[in-house]
Amino acid sequence: MLYWLTLLADSFIGFNLFRYITFRAGGAFFTALVFGFVFGRPLIELLRRRQRRGQPIRSDGPESHLLTKQGTPTMGGLLILSALVVSTLLWARLDNAYVWLVLLVTVGFGLIGFADDYAKVSKGNHKGVSGRVRMALGLVIAALAAIAAMFIHPPTLSGQLALPLFKDVLLNLGWFFVPFAMFVIVGAANSVNLTDGLDGLAIMPVMIAASTLGVIAYAVGRVDFTSYLDVHYVPGTGELLIFTAALAGGGLGFLWYNAPPAAVFMGDTGSLALGGALGAIAVATKHEIVLGIVGGLFVIEALSVIIQVFYFKSTGKRVFLMAPIHHHFEKKGWAEPQIVIRFWIISLILALIGLATLKIR
Repeated sequence: MLYWLTLLADSFIGFNLFRYITFRAGGAFFTALVFGFVFGRPLIELLRRRQRRGQPIRSDGPESHLLTKQGTPTMGGLLILSALVVSTLLWARLDNAYVWLVLLVTVGFGLIGFADDYAKVSKGNHKGVSGRVRMALGLVIAALAAIAAMFIHPPTLSGQLALPLFKDVLLNLGWFFVPFAMFVIVGAANSVNLTDGLDGLAIMPVMIAASTLGVIAYAVGRVDFTSYLDVHYVPGTGELLIFTAALAGGGLGFLWYNAPPAAVFMGDTGSLALGGALGAIAVATKHEIVLGIVGGLFVIEALSVIIQVFYFKSTGKRVFLMAPIHHHFEKKGWAEPQIVIRFWIISLILALIGLATLKIR
């Protein structure tokens, strides 16, 4: 919205700043951050009054959670989403199709998560919306986004899968790109959802992954950068840096209240939305495989659940003391802050490796 102030640049040269994506990304970051600080406490108090008993705690989870997390309100993802949407609409170019693609996927998955959180709170147990219903709705949103991406991408890239480490290699998936992109978006959403089990555990890796994807989006959206890096040029994706900057700012504002001991949980409202956002950005920038590296922590968390379920059904035994894997380390006696910070470190290392794929060709 503020981008259109550039039309007044003849009257005041300072409005020229709004032409630059990096300047508007900085504005989006600080707007979302301030939004989180200003509205965080009032939202938490509202959630406390509305929810009374807070998020239902699983009886089959770690025993300590029944004592330390009982009564903590959920749906804190509303704070992140509100800051993210407001900042993006304020600072991004609203004539950019990629911005709307990612924004609508984020809000769509956020609504699914909100319905699930509301059902849990209203019923007073951890069983919310049916898993099949959530999956079906997520697949519909992902399918619409994938089809839209097919039409938004340049003809030379539409339906193509880019491979990291290779300069000019593209796999032509045709319309099979749609189910592939659906898998990426829905997989990312559910992987982040599984990771959100400890105070501060999910939000920082999401911010790290989003910031990394933002840099990638900015790079692949500039023809001079893509020429130097030998990556595929996707015109228009640079605006997604503003979205990721807003996500980082809103995430920091939320982390202020989610740091151990958490005053609020993001809930499925936040985790599904943010995971969907990461998947949508990867699809938009043609870096779907790189997302598996940048978001490797989420992949590990999801795989730990898949392995645990498959092995238990096959043998009646467990590979991990508890899944997802962060609960395994809780059972081994690791302190919650120790797990969280170590997982942050792993996330940062994986993000740097993913970022390196831009140059290693």
